[in-house]
Amino acid sequence: MSISSPEAVKKLLENMQTDLRSLSMECKKKFPPVKEAAESGIVKIKTIAARNTDILAALKENSLEVVQPFLMGCGTKEPKITQLCLAAIQRLMSHEVVSEAAAGNIINMLWQLMENGLEELKLLQTVLVLLTTNTVVHDEVLSKAIVLCFRLHFTKDNITNNTAAATVRQVVTVVFERMVAEDERCKGIVEHPPPVQGNTNRRSVSTLRPSAKDAYMLFQDLCQLVNADAPYWLVGMTEMTRTFGLELLESVLNDFPGVFLQHQEFSFLLKERVCPLVIKLFSPNIKFRQGSSASSPAPVEKPYFPICMRLLRVVSVLIKHFYGLLVTECEIFLSLLVKFLDGEKPQWLRAVAVESVHRLCVQPHLLRSFCQSYDMKQHSTKVFRDIVNALGSFIQSLFIVPNAGNSTAVSAPAGSGGQGAAQGGPGAGGVSGNLTTQAAFEYRGTWIPLMTVSVQGSAKATYLEMLDKVEPPSIPEGYAMSVAFSALLDLVRGITSMIERELAVEEEVAAEFRDTHPDQQWQPQPGVHLVWEEMVSACWCGLLAALSLLLDASTDETATENILKAELTMASLCGRLGLVTPRDAFITAICKASLPPHYALTVLSSNAANLSGKAYSIQGQSVQIISPSSESHQQVVAVGQPLTSQPQGTVVLTAKNIQCMRTLLNLAHCHGAVLGTSWQLVLATLQHLVWILGLKPGMGGALKPGRAVEGPSTVLTTAVMTDLPVISNILSRLFESSQYLDDVSLHHLINALCSLSLEAMEMASGNNKEPSLFAVAKLLETGLVNMDRIEILWRPLTGHLLEVCQHPNSRMREWGAEALTALIKASLAYKHDPPLAQNPRLQLLLLNPLKELSNVLHADIRQKQLESVLQILQSQGDSLGPGWPLVLGVIGAIRNDQGESLIRTAFQCLQLVVTDFLPAMPCTCLQIVVDVAGSFGLQNQELNISLTSIGLLWNISDYFFQRGEAIIQDLEREEEALQKQAQEKGETLNRPFHPAPPFDCLWLCLYAKLGEMCVDPRPAVRKSAGQTLFSTIAAHGTLLQQPTWHIVVWKVLFQLLGCVRTSSTTADKEKIESGGGNILIHHSRDTAEKQWAETWVLTLAGVARIFNTRRYLLQQLGDFFEAWEVLLNHIQSAALSKNNEVSLAALKSFQEILQIVTPVRDSAGDAFAAMGVPPVLIDPFSASGPGRPLVRSDSLVERLTRYNGAELQAPPPGEESALEDSALWWSAWNTWYRTGTDSTRPPSGPTEKFSFIPSQPFLTALIQIFPALYQHIKANFSMEDLKKLGVILHGAVSVPISSDASPFILPSYTEAVLTSLQEAVLTALDVLQKAICVGPENLQVMYPAIFEQLLLFVEFSCKPPQYGRMETKHVANAKYNQIQLFAPAEWVALNYVPFAERSLEVVVDLYHKTACHKAVINEKVLQNIIKTLRMPLGLKYSCPSESTWKLAVSSLLKVLSIGLPVARQHALSGKFDTMWPELANAFEDFLFTKSTPPDNVSIQEFQKNEAVDVEVVQLISTEILPFANFIPKDFVGQIMTMLNRGSIHSQSASFTEAEIDVRMREDFSKVCFETLLQFSFSNKVSTPQEGYISRMALSVLLKRSQDVLRRYVEDERLSGRCPLPRQQVTEIIFVLKAISTLMDSLKKTQPENVDGNTWAQVIALYPTLVECITCSSPEVSSALKEALGPFKDFMQPPVSRVQNGES
Repeated sequence: MSISSPEAVKKLLENMQTDLRSLSMECKKKFPPVKEAAESGIVKIKTIAARNTDILAALKENSLEVVQPFLMGCGTKEPKITQLCLAAIQRLMSHEVVSEAAAGNIINMLWQLMENGLEELKLLQTVLVLLTTNTVVHDEVLSKAIVLCFRLHFTKDNITNNTAAATVRQVVTVVFERMVAEDERCKGIVEHPPPVQGNTNRRSVSTLRPSAKDAYMLFQDLCQLVNADAPYWLVGMTEMTRTFGLELLESVLNDFPGVFLQHQEFSFLLKERVCPLVIKLFSPNIKFRQGSSASSPAPVEKPYFPICMRLLRVVSVLIKHFYGLLVTECEIFLSLLVKFLDGEKPQWLRAVAVESVHRLCVQPHLLRSFCQSYDMKQHSTKVFRDIVNALGSFIQSLFIVPNAGNSTAVSAPAGSGGQGAAQGGPGAGGVSGNLTTQAAFEYRGTWIPLMTVSVQGSAKATYLEMLDKVEPPSIPEGYAMSVAFSALLDLVRGITSMIERELAVEEEVAAEFRDTHPDQQWQPQPGVHLVWEEMVSACWCGLLAALSLLLDASTDETATENILKAELTMASLCGRLGLVTPRDAFITAICKASLPPHYALTVLSSNAANLSGKAYSIQGQSVQIISPSSESHQQVVAVGQPLTSQPQGTVVLTAKNIQCMRTLLNLAHCHGAVLGTSWQLVLATLQHLVWILGLKPGMGGALKPGRAVEGPSTVLTTAVMTDLPVISNILSRLFESSQYLDDVSLHHLINALCSLSLEAMEMASGNNKEPSLFAVAKLLETGLVNMDRIEILWRPLTGHLLEVCQHPNSRMREWGAEALTALIKASLAYKHDPPLAQNPRLQLLLLNPLKELSNVLHADIRQKQLESVLQILQSQGDSLGPGWPLVLGVIGAIRNDQGESLIRTAFQCLQLVVTDFLPAMPCTCLQIVVDVAGSFGLQNQELNISLTSIGLLWNISDYFFQRGEAIIQDLEREEEALQKQAQEKGETLNRPFHPAPPFDCLWLCLYAKLGEMCVDPRPAVRKSAGQTLFSTIAAHGTLLQQPTWHIVVWKVLFQLLGCVRTSSTTADKEKIESGGGNILIHHSRDTAEKQWAETWVLTLAGVARIFNTRRYLLQQLGDFFEAWEVLLNHIQSAALSKNNEVSLAALKSFQEILQIVTPVRDSAGDAFAAMGVPPVLIDPFSASGPGRPLVRSDSLVERLTRYNGAELQAPPPGEESALEDSALWWSAWNTWYRTGTDSTRPPSGPTEKFSFIPSQPFLTALIQIFPALYQHIKANFSMEDLKKLGVILHGAVSVPISSDASPFILPSYTEAVLTSLQEAVLTALDVLQKAICVGPENLQVMYPAIFEQLLLFVEFSCKPPQYGRMETKHVANAKYNQIQLFAPAEWVALNYVPFAERSLEVVVDLYHKTACHKAVINEKVLQNIIKTLRMPLGLKYSCPSESTWKLAVSSLLKVLSIGLPVARQHALSGKFDTMWPELANAFEDFLFTKSTPPDNVSIQEFQKNEAVDVEVVQLISTEILPFANFIPKDFVGQIMTMLNRGSIHSQSASFTEAEIDVRMREDFSKVCFETLLQFSFSNKVSTPQEGYISRMALSVLLKRSQDVLRRYVEDERLSGRCPLPRQQVTEIIFVLKAISTLMDSLKKTQPENVDGNTWAQVIALYPTLVECITCSSPEVSSALKEALGPFKDFMQPPVSRVQNGES
């Protein structure tokens, strides 16, 4: 029934009247005013009831008066009256008919009662009713009411205290509830309160509504009171306890978080008042350290349990509700919480703190909010991380037992993220003796029992609820650890289940999205994932550190199970979120726990760097564990061998290891899809466990328990023995379940197995230990169950097994090959969909590993491979189709280190393929067959196989030729398809020799293969391949299309030439003793260099022949000129090679290609004539000799004739070809020039013994090329070119020959014959000279140069040319007969005399023709000729050959007879001025030579020689002196002097008596004298000076005769009987003869021409002559007679003086 219903109102009125009556009755005697008031009250009530319809409202209006009697009643302080009044007032209140003013009065009255200590419980009740029923009480009134309750709380009476406490709590709640209600009412009204400033006037907060203001003032004062400050609002408080204040604060904060979050004013209070307060109150707990010394300066307040515990509760509430508001403060609170877990704090404090932490841990959503609010903000403390780390550190610290008295224990700093090693404490302390079955943790001797503290997932605290305790309780051992352990597990459980739920929801949404939008990509919200990842990242380090320590220390199976479950769920969650490092770390922890302690497993230690400092010493020393007497808490279940590279005794497995192993298997089985790269850790661990338990692989890869044979080292308890089949089964199921993994996870699994296997391989390679085959077996198993999607794992799987096949350990290798071949066979036999025949790509993929096996070096593996190839050919040979290339690849994968037997086997397969299978395979494989055959040709184990394979290539080329049409069609079809593919991809087609048509490419590959064999190290193979290559090109070259020839030339022929050239030039010069076995090697082939030379010759000849036979075809290619240049370059480098055989052959090829350049159009004979080819060119090598190259069967004539045959296409006519031809010829000329220059250039320094000097046949051939070449370049042949030619000719002639070759080349010394080289040189010049002769005018400027060249050669007669600084022996001195074996060859200079003489003849001839040419005159050719001849003329008898000077004289005479008239003709031009002195010197050098004739010259010979001298003088008298007026005076003077000297001749004393008269050259003297005289008295004297010269000469002569005669007479007289010396006698005879000659001349001369002075001198001689008559010598007498005779002609009678005077 509602209080406002009529019945209720009626009842109220009745009750009030009853109460007033009762009051009136009670006060009738003692308190009359009260009685009156009561009675007037009754009247008042009746009046109100009568007058008003809304009675309650009227009552409320008048409530002051209505209440007044009751207030007065309370004032009487009589218990009975007071109780009655209070009851009546309560009734009024409960009907809400009390106004604000009345309420104030009521409170004042209650205050007085309280001060008097009356009716305390009733007071409390009244206040409560007043405040709960309505909201009229505000401000001071309200505060007074609250203070009243507080004061009652602190009375002496316990019941009152407790009731008051309850009332205060309720009142505080009411105040805040009112505010909440007020907020609800005002929700719609939008206000904009001014922002809260840091409020100075805290007593009125003007922006708040009334109820809110009350709540604010109340809360503010609560803070003041707890802080022991005076309250602002609760005036009249006398005392207060902190514990109560804190409880009130906690309840407000906990019950009304919204108020603080919605109102800034309250938030402000929270920040400015509550938090500093809490921090301040915490200070004693923070500063306090257990066991700190008493000597600290200020006494530290001890922590007080009740306050501390309540503070922690407040903090819990603050953190729970206001972490978003109080960022910094919550950070501080949480760090305080963490500090309280410190080992130095009191036990109870740590227990309470850990309970608080537990409270946080069971609220995953709260933790998530922390993570978002703190950890994910920049520059903020990582709060969530710190909580977890703190828990971890706390657990760790519990295991450290500090030494008494000093706190050495150091716990890892919270938030370090890692796990500091827990040091200190008696680590080696033995296991505690009081072993019980209770669950516990034990670590390094510290034993901590485990108790059940709360239901999983709830944080039911024990000590945080002890609000009544004042003294700190005692904490049982293990309580803190148990709470922390629960907290950890709850934390893991909460976080993982929360995230996994959300992940599941997200996956559902994603699935729906994919169904509705199949074309779009599902995008998850990034924010959510970031939070999850951050949560995991923040907590995993701490969790892992704590969990792995606990796992290590756990002695209870259930606890172990829980820890493992936590690690497993974390690992799985990290995997799902893609957090690799934490996932791997958790898995590593489980793996480590599965293995024996300190087990050396690199994959774990390297992976767990973050756990590197951790000390697992729970099973301390392994020895203790094994011995049964040790009080270990772990049951040992197995002992086995470790699988490590260094054997380290035995290792043991405990029950806990096996438990962990099962967890590991469970993880792999259920969460395989998220393991990713951690498969490696898992499998590595399993492999080691399997090894220790002694499981070995059987067929198909399943593991079975090993036989007992494995040795005594493996010991298994029965418990494990029964477990083993189960474990083995789970293991197999684990790999079978790989068929349910997705592709990525499957790849991870395969990768992990592969890297495991790699490790096993590493371990097995160092020693002969049994290898671990776990990984190989499991790879096979995984492959076999995933056959349906074999394609995606085939590459990594087989790739790895191939590596295993290369392992040095034969058992490992055998298993690898077994697994690989099993997989290949299984995959080929598996019924794929679509079938293999329709899926060539898959077929190739499956066959590929078979091919890869070819790279394995081990013969056993290759044997297995070839066996399986055989099986495949047998079973699937017909359907190989696209697999052919692979099979051929396997056959062809031969290497030189494989031994003959494997190569032989493979070659038999190849022969089979070539004979039977060529038509069966696709045409595209033909090229591979060529390659394979080629590779057999190149192997060096078996020469016969190499040679046979070259034969196979010839057979293959025949097959191409016969089946050409069909092959072309197939290949072109294939080509089109490939072209199309390439275009679609936008690539160019990429195959060898691409632009050529495919069939041509086949040929090119064949040529290329043969080309490779042409440079094989073995001469036999090279020769065979070379012949085959050139024969194939010759036989089948017609099939190639024209553009393909371009490739043949450049890619095949020139490339081959290049390689051969390189190999030849670098070949070894060491002598090869014998060809292996008893084969003898000819000396011309006994070094590698000589063998390569043969190859070079063959190759160059082959290429040149192709250029010759296919020239029209080649000339139509665009770059024939470049090809020509390259060919010439090759010819040049061969010609310049230091090998006579090669260089000669190169010139042969040069000649061959030179005759092809311009197509020959007329018959061969005319061709010769046109080319001006001297006959010698046709076969220059007819002379036999050791350096002869291969004999060429076809002579030039045949060749030229053949050019007109059907073999060549019609020559291209037209101008361009002529132009091009000229370019080709000039190119050839440049090559010839370079070859010539380089080959004839002498060595620069003092030569080594072995420096190379070109041979004569080579030089001959070289020079013989020029005439033919010249015919084609003469049009533009310039002076410059002529000079170049000269240098080469000169160089070639100067080259000496080695003395051991000289007998074959040189004629015997006595024969004056030219060598063929010298002849060629002269021919070359002859060709030139003839060309100039018939050529245009401008060519004649070349004459002087030709003269110059010839004259150089002429000089060789006296001065043989030097070849560098080489010392050459003259041919006569060469040691023909004493050539010692192996002595360095001496070099012999040729006999140059015949050559020089022939050159001289040519000069004379040429001069004869050209004397009058302008160039010859201008260039002073005549002078040069004379200058050159001066040398032999001057040497005369000293010339190497007598014929030389004779020829020189005769030539001089001939030349002068032609040249002098020309010289006179041009006397005025001055062009011959310099010639005259040269001529005079020449005459003088010759006529008065310094050399003496040899002793053995016969008299006839001497007379002949004298006749020559006479001839010269006669020339002077006929050709020179008569024309003295055209001749320079000096010259005439010189001639006169010379004649004078000749006429008086003094001879040497060396002659014998008999010869004296002959040797005196009397004829010569006579002729000289006569000439002298003839010109002395000549009347043709043009100038007086000339006559004077001759007269002078005459007078000198006469004077000299006079002297000789006088001296003779004197000597004769003195000598008495003794005869005078022969010399003097000869002299006198000569003088006498000269006188008689003079007399003759005078007789013939006109008298007027003779000077009077001369007569005087002549007559003066007479008396002296007479005196000589007495001489005793008959010779003198006869001469005297002749001299005196002529005087008679002058004896005339004297004429009278007058006449004389007149005359």
